[in-house]
Amino acid sequence: MPDTADVYKTMNLALRIGEMLLSCGAGASDVGAQMDNVGRACGLRRFTADVTFTELAMSYQASSDEPAMIQLRQVRHREVDYEDLTLVDHLVRDLVAGRIDREEAIARLNRIVSSGHARPRWTVTLGYGGMGAGVGMVLGGNAAMVGIAFVAACLIDRIQRVMAANRWPTFYQQAAGGLLATLLAAGVARTGLDVAPGRVITASIILLLAGVSFLGAIQDALTGFPLTSGARMLEAVIATAGAVAGVSGGLTVARIVGVRLGDQVAGTTGFADLPVMTVGAALAAASYAYACYAPLRALTPIGVIAALAVAVYFVLDDRNVGGPFASAVAAVVIGLISFSAAGRFRVPALVVVTAAIVPLLPGLSIYRGLATIGRDASAGLLALFTAGAVAVALSSGAILGEYIAQPLRREARRLETRLAGPRLVGPMSVRAVRRRHRDRQQGGGADGGSR
Repeated sequence: MPDTADVYKTMNLALRIGEMLLSCGAGASDVGAQMDNVGRACGLRRFTADVTFTELAMSYQASSDEPAMIQLRQVRHREVDYEDLTLVDHLVRDLVAGRIDREEAIARLNRIVSSGHARPRWTVTLGYGGMGAGVGMVLGGNAAMVGIAFVAACLIDRIQRVMAANRWPTFYQQAAGGLLATLLAAGVARTGLDVAPGRVITASIILLLAGVSFLGAIQDALTGFPLTSGARMLEAVIATAGAVAGVSGGLTVARIVGVRLGDQVAGTTGFADLPVMTVGAALAAASYAYACYAPLRALTPIGVIAALAVAVYFVLDDRNVGGPFASAVAAVVIGLISFSAAGRFRVPALVVVTAAIVPLLPGLSIYRGLATIGRDASAGLLALFTAGAVAVALSSGAILGEYIAQPLRREARRLETRLAGPRLVGPMSVRAVRRRHRDRQQGGGADGGSR
């Protein structure tokens, strides 16, 4: 039986790793599974790990006649940081595979937490600008519109950065970003430039939606974590409502001063526009990943996957199959390819999936709904409902793709019956990884060459 100090040290390591994964957007099932992996890799048995949206708990009871040892950890700071997510993912894999011990894992985790980013913050702002420009290309904008979308995205990032430093709630940050983008579009409309203001606003809405955790909420709902899913969904709805409030306020101000922005964002597009759209999708996805500190080696596959997904969406939408269905199929393609790409480029699948979905986010439907609801309430509400359906289709489609792509091995099914689901972060289980390692040493095995 391990002594008390060893137990507390192992539980503390597992909780700190779980906190970093959860704060970076990992699903509750992934977080719980990796806390379980850490405990088992460090030799701990007869313990439980529990995950909620704001708190992690871990308990150990050596025997039924002894009191349980319990540790709790609050999760308050949340920021999309794919560099830290990747480093922690590698740490857990090395610990599970036996390449490092607990003390080395603690030292590596301390370095991850204490070290800053090698990427200057101003380049992150430019990354968000590139994302805005890429979305403008997807929407079919001209060079002037793409440039204005770049400027709008950079300004939104800066104002949200200042508000976050002053501890403004996310709702007001989103509202400020939406208001800024809409007023900028109204100013551009006043100048008479050949720019569709609606495209600028739509690109900005997609920027504001990019960090919203619909994917994590749907993943938690599908893998048996309803409370955490409900909390994530409420957070996503509030953040989206902030963006909607800001854009709606900007449209109201524009009408008051006599600027009509209209609800038409893109005209008729054909297959001749597809190359520009795919390049824009690749730029938007890769730029978003860069702004979230994703490793540089992952940017190219993320861009390629996003371009392919937009092409699939365009082909299906051109045949009038419906936006939500086309989005779901494109998301399934993302999920299918992302698992293999993530393994090859040594990043968690969550990094690839979340970034590649960005060009497909329903900014267009939201803008059309807000622009038309004043004169045609039914059409406006239908557009907003369609936006919600697209968001759910994207999240559930991407997770379905992961279910299809990721093999559920027999060892993992036995060990993780309670935590069944595709792993977007971390290895499947301690037992599965170590058995594959033993099979390799013995010269073969059914899983010897798999990831």
